[in-house]
Amino acid sequence: MKHLSKSVWGSCIVTALVATGLVYAQGNRPLSPRRTSTAHVLGTWTDVGKQTYVAGGGTYTGGKWLEVSYGSPIKRGRTLFGSTAADYAKALMLDTPIWRAGADVTTRLKTEVPLKFGTTVVPAGEYSLFIDLKQGDWTFVVSRWPAQQKYDPNNKTELWGSYGYTPDKDVVRTKMKLETLAHSYEQLSWEFVDITKQGGALALTWDKTLATVPFTFGR
Repeated sequence: MKHLSKSVWGSCIVTALVATGLVYAQGNRPLSPRRTSTAHVLGTWTDVGKQTYVAGGGTYTGGKWLEVSYGSPIKRGRTLFGSTAADYAKALMLDTPIWRAGADVTTRLKTEVPLKFGTTVVPAGEYSLFIDLKQGDWTFVVSRWPAQQKYDPNNKTELWGSYGYTPDKDVVRTKMKLETLAHSYEQLSWEFVDITKQGGALALTWDKTLATVPFTFGR
């Protein structure tokens, strides 16, 4: 895939950031709001013998937190997935080597418990998430690349989105399951689904696409 020079894509990012700032100034809303999805796992519901104002009563003890934070783009009538492989990648990757699987900031995973994707255990900690995007063939990537919270063109040790990504810090690469949905989802969303004591799955939905990757809890 053809890549933009550092100076060109740097200018593109700055332009995008300025445009987003104008949206804030004019309407007090960003083009791609930041969102967080969480799950609280491996804990135990305990009856504390008094009203806790929680559905079902009791309190949840010993739980571990999972969290995905990301910029959440909105469809706004666009055709997200083009009719050809080139259009498909261009629509979402924007001349980057890999998709940030969100917008603006790098998508981040924080986990208080080891997660096992396929045969690889990801230790508890904080990671960047990407998707290696091909038509009908998505690969989920967990990376040790740290992330910028505000774009800094002089920062070469952290990423803004997926600009500057290289695979040398990859921890996991595993295929995602792709499904076509009956309804079109307007805003991109990451969610934890089908959570049990053994594990669950991470799911990305946008437009009529659902992409999932299963995991189990490491011990």
